[in-house]
Amino acid sequence: MEPVTHYAESGEASIAYQVIGEGPLDLVYVSGWISNIELMWEEPGHARFLNRLASFSRLLLIDKRGTGLSDRVPESELPTLEQRMDDVRAVMDAVGSDRAALLGHSEGGNMAMLFAATYPQRTVALITFGVFAKRVWSADYPWAPTPAQRQRWYSQIRQGWGGVVDLSDLAPSVADDEGFLRWWAAYLRRSASPSAALTLARMNTQIDVRDVLPVIRIPTLILHRTGDRDARIEEARYIAAHIPDAKLVELPGVDHLPWVGDQDSILDEVQEFLTGIRRGPAADRVLVTVLFTDVVGATAHAAQLGDRRWRDLLSRHYATVRHELRRYRGNEVQTAGDGFLATFDGPARAIRCACAIRDRAHDDGLSIRAGLHTGECELIGADIGGIAVHIGARVAALARSDEVLVSSTVKDLVVGSGMEFEERGQHALKGVPGSWRLFSVSSC
Repeated sequence: MEPVTHYAESGEASIAYQVIGEGPLDLVYVSGWISNIELMWEEPGHARFLNRLASFSRLLLIDKRGTGLSDRVPESELPTLEQRMDDVRAVMDAVGSDRAALLGHSEGGNMAMLFAATYPQRTVALITFGVFAKRVWSADYPWAPTPAQRQRWYSQIRQGWGGVVDLSDLAPSVADDEGFLRWWAAYLRRSASPSAALTLARMNTQIDVRDVLPVIRIPTLILHRTGDRDARIEEARYIAAHIPDAKLVELPGVDHLPWVGDQDSILDEVQEFLTGIRRGPAADRVLVTVLFTDVVGATAHAAQLGDRRWRDLLSRHYATVRHELRRYRGNEVQTAGDGFLATFDGPARAIRCACAIRDRAHDDGLSIRAGLHTGECELIGADIGGIAVHIGARVAALARSDEVLVSSTVKDLVVGSGMEFEERGQHALKGVPGSWRLFSVSSC
């Protein structure tokens, strides 16, 4: 479930925060530029990133003053790094945290560095990712963007806010992912207004924490991808060279957003630095709930509507399914024709997602069938395999129009959820040994 959002009072401002996890140390995650701590959870990769951090810490998420769910402020009074430090302290006080590690990304790393230097008694460790010490070029800091490059960035914000802005630099590996693009545009809109985003971008351009670096005297880990297009690797090397005893880890990749691309390499380093324990190689077999859906009577629809109208209708259906997958934290594995294969880490969410897809399909005049099974699957790159996948496909093939059909394994795992089922009897599933009891979801 998505964590509950609370508020801490920092002066006259209310600061939105969430707490997740029960680990032995407190970890404050300070995101870059703008944020929305509730919308973070709607992007599966971001949710996985946060859940992994919370697996070994008590994770504190914060919307900085002026962004997200925290109090908005007049643009003439946008917060300084000093005020944002006060906001972090206010949240730590609200949850009873005397000392915490800070993980700062991009501009959030600047504030984290200043916090660590100013309040070493409250900082266990400092970790940065994709961070910079100065945001505009000078002869003694030639790795930062030039004034002309910053002006082009301002123009992108002015002209493109409300849509997708700058993913080609921030996350090039997903710049062609339509689902991610929709989420990113919504994330920006709900994190800051157009004028506030532009003003914050101008303010961040003035950041220069170079004089702070030698004052930081706590354990420090600097993480940076060597191909980062937004903050060059030379910036990380400069920072690590100027913080006493800082550890620099250079990682392959081009994405500036830490949860995009190979996030496990980042998280492994963070976990080992904070706990002394490095997670072993990722298991190649996991327990998941698989969901198969397909449109009933697709051929008849195509013949009735014609190719162009059918493609348009199918595109709307794709968007609907992907919206519900993000909503229920499902992972899209494959799309074939008019059908989807997705996985979930919880059977109840999978059932509710299937019901939502069915109900939303009616809005477009479509009927779908869905089948679900929970079992061990083999991870094959971005794909999955194993007998559980075959069972899920066979269950879906037996579903009627507008029916969500599940195996007895799924039904047994959601006892107490309030969901109701009707028995559909024993069935032989083609290619699968034995007979299987199946149940139709009657209330979810």
